[in-house]
Amino acid sequence: MAAKAVHPRIDGGARGLSRRHALFGGLCLCCAATAGLTPRAYAESFTLEEVAPGTFIRKGLIADADAANLDAIANIGFIVGRNGVLVTESGGSLADGQWLRGEIAKRTTKPITHVVLTHVHPDHAFGAGAFTADKPVFIGHAKLKEALDARGEFYRKRLIDLFGEEKTGPVVYPKMSVADTAEVDLGDRTLRFTAHGPAHTTSDLSMRDSLSGLLFPADLLFVERIPSLDGSLKGWLKELDRVKAMGAARAVPGHGPVTVETVPAVEALATYLTALRDQTKAAIAKDVPIDKAVDTVAQDQSSHWKLFEHYNRRNVTVAYQELEWD
Repeated sequence: MAAKAVHPRIDGGARGLSRRHALFGGLCLCCAATAGLTPRAYAESFTLEEVAPGTFIRKGLIADADAANLDAIANIGFIVGRNGVLVTESGGSLADGQWLRGEIAKRTTKPITHVVLTHVHPDHAFGAGAFTADKPVFIGHAKLKEALDARGEFYRKRLIDLFGEEKTGPVVYPKMSVADTAEVDLGDRTLRFTAHGPAHTTSDLSMRDSLSGLLFPADLLFVERIPSLDGSLKGWLKELDRVKAMGAARAVPGHGPVTVETVPAVEALATYLTALRDQTKAAIAKDVPIDKAVDTVAQDQSSHWKLFEHYNRRNVTVAYQELEWD
């Protein structure tokens, strides 16, 4: 099951899913509407919001990666503790990470001691190269190394095609692997990490801040932007129950507003994933072929999610492959 999640099975033809879409998961490289940034205006196009004392988050664009936005599509940020700074997400490219590194320097002289790699997708992991000179502890799921071994160089080459090598950055591996739970003490606050089972990907890591109570579920929680399924549909629904049970009033989603009420946001995502599951099962039961199912399953959810047309067909394909032998 783990191997299938790392390399979603692509049969081509009726599967209607390109290798590029399959491997990039949350980083679709198809043409899509973006914010129309130019590289020159990039640095002035984003701001950080202090969502809790010492906690700064930038809202990512609801768009797909392109040469202008430098893959600045995820919510990224940092937490300042008494003893140092923890980066919650590193950004989608070396250039994106460098922007974040510069913003940290404007706000504190404390050392960057930890950088979290919440999962394998480039929009969350490829800014890590901007922080290597700080010699932080890079933190990731115990399955992240395996996922980066399988995909990292492929992602890097595709990003080079978009941005050029100087803006892309290296594949950075975690130094601290979390198989179950772990904690990092920043002096006045403790960050507690939880490794999740296959869900959005096979390497999803969440974090809870003891001082603010904020939960950082990364891409286990999408808001406004349609989720991308790259791990296990059944597993994701299970892990959403786990996220809700953590009891955090507010969360920082991987995409969408910088903070949201946890329970309503989780329930909205679960509604889409449940529709995806139930309607895919119904299509399979009626012997609807996959190339027809992608045009019908979960279409009733389209008005609730941005970029729906760019990801729902792929989600149906992945769901069909998981559920067809149930």
